[in-house]
Amino acid sequence: MNTRVAVISIIVENPESTGALNRLLHDYSEYIIGRMGIPYREKGINIICVAVDAPQDAINTLTGLLGRLNGISAKAAYSKS
Repeated sequence: MNTRVAVISIIVENPESTGALNRLLHDYSEYIIGRMGIPYREKGINIICVAVDAPQDAINTLTGLLGRLNGISAKAAYSKS
């Protein structure tokens, strides 16, 4: 199985969606290398970065599912190899 390293950047503008967000991250936990969350109180948002090592399809699926949550934006940046 070919995997790629990527970082999924997540902006949380609706705190009510964090339960669904955490369930998705739990469902894909086998691929997660690490996670960092930063509350930005001045703007009322949270910023989360998730490093993963996974098949590209799994990264795309997770990023898409996260981005469909209400008040959540997600984008992935991939390593070249």
